[in-house]
Amino acid sequence: MDRRNDICQIALVERHRGTGGVTNAFVSGFGYVEDCAMASSVAHDAHHIIVVGTNKQDMALAVNRLGEVGGGVVLYSKGKELALVEMPIAGLMSDERAEIVAAKAEQLTEAMRKVGCSLNNAYMQHSLLALVVIPELRISDVGLVDVTTFQTVDLFV
Repeated sequence: MDRRNDICQIALVERHRGTGGVTNAFVSGFGYVEDCAMASSVAHDAHHIIVVGTNKQDMALAVNRLGEVGGGVVLYSKGKELALVEMPIAGLMSDERAEIVAAKAEQLTEAMRKVGCSLNNAYMQHSLLALVVIPELRISDVGLVDVTTFQTVDLFV
């Protein structure tokens, strides 16, 4: 991970079959200026857990927190939870009132800005990193997928 060059680690954790499978890669474009990690159980289409971070400690805290609450989206920075949107129904839906979820989502958006995320609607862009039907390169439980050829590719060539 190299924050100066906007390179973060991304990991996908298989969460449906209990395989313990994890795919690791690198991603850029989030613009983080602080040590942080965002994890989500909403990762289209298979909805495994994906986490993007500048350091492994925050990444582990974020993923483990999702396990505790049954899913959702969480942001950690320097070992502290900055925002959490719980989605305990299959890790995809909340059981709270819409206005509560909206307020938590706004807190997440604001926390993302505070750690330097430069993306518009970062949560949505994060969730699409595992959608293996849109170009070019996506992360999946079978590895990195070159969507133009539908072949898995090595992290390093």
